[in-house]
Amino acid sequence: MEYTISQAAERMNLTAHTLRYYDKEGLLPFVARTEGGIRHFTESDIEWLALIRCLKSTGMPVKKIKEYIDLCMRGDETLEERRQIFIKQRENVLRQMAELTENLRTVEYKIKHYDEAVALYEQRMEKFKNHA
Repeated sequence: MEYTISQAAERMNLTAHTLRYYDKEGLLPFVARTEGGIRHFTESDIEWLALIRCLKSTGMPVKKIKEYIDLCMRGDETLEERRQIFIKQRENVLRQMAELTENLRTVEYKIKHYDEAVALYEQRMEKFKNHA
């Protein structure tokens, strides 16, 4: 099955503008075009888009994603280089997860603090009402 840019964008929960940007940045060299220049996305292209979206969501810069795609287009001689890109990205993701875990601890601590503060405030207000 083939998809127009709008259909591919909808399927991937992206905008057509985003897909055009990816194309302009060289992230979509595999997407075929008609003689009129209209992009046609295949199921394989959709899988590539899913990977690009994944890498972007992990914080990989567009430039690095392009480097990876360029390596893929060169073939199996680049397998180790591609593997290294993913090893480094895993390290980045693990670092992000550790930071998020620490941030979550801080947020949970503040929630507990405010739970206690609200409970004390409500107790004081109840005592005030009973003595008024």
